[in-house]
Amino acid sequence: MKNFLYTYSWEPNEEFLCALEKRSLFGDDSESSIILSQVEVDPSRSPFIRERLEIVCEGHDFEELLNEIHQLEAVDGFKVVFVQNPDVDRVGFKKLRRIEKEVGLHLKGEAELVDPHIWFGVAKTNDRWVFGYYVKNEAVWLHHVKKPHSYSTALGTRVARAVVNIAAPETEGIKMIDPCCGIGTVLVEALSMGIDIVGSDRNPLILDGVKENIAHFGLEGEVSLMDINDVTNSYDVAVIDLPYNLCSVITDDEQLEMLRSARRFADKVVIVTLEDVDANVGKAGFDIIDRCEVSKGRFVRQVLVCK
Repeated sequence: MKNFLYTYSWEPNEEFLCALEKRSLFGDDSESSIILSQVEVDPSRSPFIRERLEIVCEGHDFEELLNEIHQLEAVDGFKVVFVQNPDVDRVGFKKLRRIEKEVGLHLKGEAELVDPHIWFGVAKTNDRWVFGYYVKNEAVWLHHVKKPHSYSTALGTRVARAVVNIAAPETEGIKMIDPCCGIGTVLVEALSMGIDIVGSDRNPLILDGVKENIAHFGLEGEVSLMDINDVTNSYDVAVIDLPYNLCSVITDDEQLEMLRSARRFADKVVIVTLEDVDANVGKAGFDIIDRCEVSKGRFVRQVLVCK
């Protein structure tokens, strides 16, 4: 069974969103910036994971770790990086480089500092040292910020990416829908993760923009003109960024009708809302199993996980 170490970081206004994503991906409810887990997640899926180590060996102290590393089979073309522990004081540059050099000298084989094809990482947790294969987050969502079409009130790419992770911790075999897709922020993030997602919206004026946004990033996805109440297929999960009065007028009864429709075609729904919708969520037949708040300027959004 593989074991992984993940390091996390987040902005102050995204603390609770990060915590909800951690609970969804790993079932971890700690406040630590390090997670040790047997769950394998691509770091680039998350806007909060910084790095991942697939642990190969470990030691109670650094010397014991070096002895374990020396027993490993020879490899060529590697580079070693030190992974900072966000929960403790940062290791200074000189000490950091000294640790990397020591580890490299105990590895059999030839290092490659300019163009390595194998990355190793070394880190100190609260009670031991660990060494393993290193993967850094590529911050994919940053490339999605600048798209041909956008709305000032649309979800940010970081929030959208976290919401997708909350909706689909496991991506394989999942059928997802965004039935109020707007300009397609959630669609772009989900498609870039390889998730099988379709989008729809009842506003005919935005569909061309959504399709252009998707194509702009070399992605392919199905988007159709459809009201949420007219969705007929079944899905494992839906992400619904509810319309609100700042952008479109929607009555309480219309909101309830939307949620009842979602209950009909999806067993799990992640709702993003500016308003208190708890009563309508219950009336629609859902239970809220987890939640958080995330702010963007003067907007305070709620993210509700419903089943």
